[in-house]
Amino acid sequence: MTKTMKAVVLTRFGGPDAFELREVPVPEVGSRQVRVRVHATAVNPLDYQIRRGDYTDYVPLPAIIGHDISGVVEEVGSEVDEFAAGDEVYYTPKIFGGAGSYAEQHVADVDLVGRKPRNLTHLEAASLTLVGGTIWEAFVQRAQLSLGETVLIHGGAGGVGTIAVQFAKAIGARVITTARARDHDFVRSLGADDAIDFTAEDYVEGVSRLTGGAGVNVVFDTIGGDALTRSPLALAAFGRVVSLVDIAQPQNLVEAWGKNAAYHFVFTRQNRGKLDGLTRLVERGLVKPVIGATLPLARMGEAHDLLENGTARGLRGKVAIDVAGEALALPFIEQAA
Repeated sequence: MTKTMKAVVLTRFGGPDAFELREVPVPEVGSRQVRVRVHATAVNPLDYQIRRGDYTDYVPLPAIIGHDISGVVEEVGSEVDEFAAGDEVYYTPKIFGGAGSYAEQHVADVDLVGRKPRNLTHLEAASLTLVGGTIWEAFVQRAQLSLGETVLIHGGAGGVGTIAVQFAKAIGARVITTARARDHDFVRSLGADDAIDFTAEDYVEGVSRLTGGAGVNVVFDTIGGDALTRSPLALAAFGRVVSLVDIAQPQNLVEAWGKNAAYHFVFTRQNRGKLDGLTRLVERGLVKPVIGATLPLARMGEAHDLLENGTARGLRGKVAIDVAGEALALPFIEQAA
């Protein structure tokens, strides 16, 4: 085993130029850990939030960040019998608990690791771990979305929304999503029943129009802002709001009181059980990752800039990182307005 590896290191908090490609030591493997040769990773909003300094108290610098891994086990600890060298795996590294995925190798606690879906490439699998686990927790464990219910998913064409639409449809829900008009055919191809152009129509009015004033059972908030205040206006009685977004400003929840609404705030907890459930959906063909662009590890700053600013330019799905150099770069092609 080589003693060093290439890694993208966050050297300071700031813009996309805050990363450096360095040669760093390969971490040792503990008794209940596995060492994985990373084939692919991906970029998430959490990553650029960390990079710009939103969580300085939790991330001592210099740091290797990143929260998606798909790769192959190269070494197992002395007390590991769940996996063996050569197994293909995928997982989310421990959040705020050690080194992340922007590196050629990674050491993880075995309880976090799941077997990679057989029908996905490493790039596809790596684009799914954090978002898939988060949506599993949001819909199954927290909102308990059920067959026949109606859900409003904000940002259906984005990295989270593309999986959320498919996941909700697999549960058997009616799916309404917000998306620009140019993305309506795309989100419908993922399973959305209806789409609201948020640039032309207020989503509360759109939900009222589409549900005959009845409202939705669940609102899935990926946008923040005043969504916690306004979501009850789109809810049916006893509806649920599930939010992935930090609360950056005080929210007036008086409308939630009148609806007997429940609020759930999700900061995903990683475990193999959620990955195994997700894998079953993927291998049944019910959920398929959407990759909007693929870049090599050395262009991490460009990948961050693309994810942070690409939505208005037409980015759909995830920005994946080909760590092992197995695929041709898939550049982002800006969509016409």
